[in-house]
Amino acid sequence: MLEQMAIANVQLIIVSCFLMITCCLSSEGQFSKHSALFVFGDSLLDSGNNNYINTTAEFQANFWPYGISYFNPPTGRFSNGRLIHDFIAEQARLPFIPTYLKPGNNEFVYGANFASAGAGALVESHAGFVVDLKTQLRYFGDLEKHFRRKLGDAKTDQILSNAVYIISCGVNDYPVGNKDSILYHYTHEQYVGMVIGNMTDVFKGIHKKGGRKFGVFNIPPMACNLPSIRAGPPGNTCNQHNQQLSKRLEELEKQLDGFMYAKFDLNAELNKRIKNPSRYGFKKGACCGSGPLRRINSCGGKRGVPKFEVCDNVNDYLFFDSVHPSEVANRQFAELFWNGDSNVTTPYNLKTLFHLKKK
Repeated sequence: MLEQMAIANVQLIIVSCFLMITCCLSSEGQFSKHSALFVFGDSLLDSGNNNYINTTAEFQANFWPYGISYFNPPTGRFSNGRLIHDFIAEQARLPFIPTYLKPGNNEFVYGANFASAGAGALVESHAGFVVDLKTQLRYFGDLEKHFRRKLGDAKTDQILSNAVYIISCGVNDYPVGNKDSILYHYTHEQYVGMVIGNMTDVFKGIHKKGGRKFGVFNIPPMACNLPSIRAGPPGNTCNQHNQQLSKRLEELEKQLDGFMYAKFDLNAELNKRIKNPSRYGFKKGACCGSGPLRRINSCGGKRGVPKFEVCDNVNDYLFFDSVHPSEVANRQFAELFWNGDSNVTTPYNLKTLFHLKKK
């Protein structure tokens, strides 16, 4: 009996060791199948980086009722739940992408989020309160050096070349409400040229470090609909931005080795839902805020207007607060960006970019 028990124990140990080895090999194999996701931009994609900088509540969302549908406590996401890139990560079979500035986050092999609410392509846009796009690029450079020290050049090159880089930027460069802004010293064409120029520098900077696959949002209609921009110099700045962005991406595809992109028409998709919300399952207005249709940006009561309302069913609304989409809307946009046709995302969709392995 004792001899049989000893044999059984040895067999159990052997099986356990085999399972551990198999599990490890499987995990390593799964990692090699996945492309990392690196996120740059503004509040559309900020998972909470602004929690860790010296700023104001205008550029933060780490308080109730933000996150009420999914996160407790709030993470700093400007929505009631997950953002577009969270759903994209899910489609790509990745975990939540960690915020770069959160203390203790140091494992970024599946990607990193550098986005900062309020950030623009221009350093002057909300300067001193946000992490501008070029500083986000500098943080990415620091992470690249960390990878090379920890993983070596070959593994780093593999991660960076296979990764997808999602960027949402530009909207914060345009809604300018005072005549001291640098906007008023340039024509619309000149100003847009500076914004697109800075974005181009970031595309090239990522490409220089090995990035090849880019997912890019054009800017949504809110930037053109705000009274502050309508009061500025004549001209449709938002249309100019989106036209120049499309042209620049086409040029970069020809100029930069291996450069590929998926450009998501967020402007058109938001406009469709604003003009005909019921067609997409939404009601007019926002879930959280004050004033008519809760369109005043007072959600959470920390932005100068202490009183605000929260709707009964957030899933009924396109917008969670006066500017930012609800989780349901974010899921819709993510699905379109992931698997949409050429009417929505061109010349590729994100599914194509993620499944394409660069050599």
